[in-house]
Amino acid sequence: MALILHAGKSNKNAYKALIAAEYAGVQVQLAPNFEMGVSNKTPEFLKMNPIGKVPVLETPEGPVFESNAIARYVARVKGDNTLYGSSSIDYGHIEQWIDFSSLEIDANIGRWFAPRKGFGPYLPPAEEAAISSLKRALGALNTHLATNTYLVGHTVTLADIITTCNLYLGFTNIMIKSFTSEFPHVERYFWTLVNQPNFRKILGQVKQADAVPPVPSAKKPAQPKESKPKAKDEPKKEAKKEPEKPKVEEEEEEAPKPKPKNPLDLLPPSKMILDEWKRLYSNTKTNFREVAIKGFWDMYDPEGYSLWFCDYKYNDENTVSFVTMNKVGGFLQRMDLARKYAFGKMLVIGSQPPFKVKGLWLFRGPEIPKFVMDECYDMELYEWSKVDISDENQKERVNQMIEDHEPFEGESLLDAKCFK
Repeated sequence: MALILHAGKSNKNAYKALIAAEYAGVQVQLAPNFEMGVSNKTPEFLKMNPIGKVPVLETPEGPVFESNAIARYVARVKGDNTLYGSSSIDYGHIEQWIDFSSLEIDANIGRWFAPRKGFGPYLPPAEEAAISSLKRALGALNTHLATNTYLVGHTVTLADIITTCNLYLGFTNIMIKSFTSEFPHVERYFWTLVNQPNFRKILGQVKQADAVPPVPSAKKPAQPKESKPKAKDEPKKEAKKEPEKPKVEEEEEEAPKPKPKNPLDLLPPSKMILDEWKRLYSNTKTNFREVAIKGFWDMYDPEGYSLWFCDYKYNDENTVSFVTMNKVGGFLQRMDLARKYAFGKMLVIGSQPPFKVKGLWLFRGPEIPKFVMDECYDMELYEWSKVDISDENQKERVNQMIEDHEPFEGESLLDAKCFK
């Protein structure tokens, strides 16, 4: 008799049990015509899981809910497989990695991904904390996998199945190549597992996300129309039903309105071509001062562009190095809206906390673009001052920030990031 799994076909938590079933030789079938939000609200379903969460496994002995518990049940129902290892220590390590991947990887992927899909409020500091915690977890996993093909022993165990399903959500939805490339052993592990026949039968062809989902735009709630208070005991009047208007078969669609141009695109042409400077910066590997810096000043157009220094207002809070660097990385990520009109350098300075954060930005136009000030909340966390290029000291400071000169203002550089 087949076990019945109540869940949608694309539920990554259901995949855990389905893949375990392939390895254990257990017959598990998805409940037919399952519809999330409908099927899991029925009285029959709520008898199996009173809070209506999926997946739920229907067995001859009774229902089992919570995806890891379901996968454990499926892995052990026959008991003639190696999904739980071959010794007590194997069992302990398998449970260890199941908990680790659930609490450290799956939870933080969810905290990063869910708000970007509109499932909860988007809070930049919370996102930075989630990404920081996820990177820490992936770093630990990467270290383990540097000398291990699988998490425990030399074959696939339940720990590999659950961890891979947890990674699947991240790889396919939000963890793009530039993010996962920091963890090459995790990448090798994930792609090895998802291409195993028993995984591929359930997951199909897996494709990595090529972009991080955008932050959902905040929509103002519609204001309810004011209604006049009804007189006491006033009988309700039935609304008159208007006859339905016949539908016009060939109703012309309104032509889409052209997208308004960015005000920066309406500025007079500049002799400085920003992409040419970015290419020069990226391609100069030697004699940086003589080639790139000289080239910058040859190209620079003070009428078409402006240079700005920025200093973080709350450096006393920068007591943890990786948190400070992630803070800067988050700022640069949110500046993506200005990539066509800006170039920036951000320095994290100091060998001991608190670390200082300073930056240099080149913007199209004579002022910092208004849409950047309005839409990137980080801007107000910095003091901004316009560079006076007639001042040789300020000009030299620009040079040093572009080339990551060390020491910078008498201190070592902890990190230097470029926005281009």
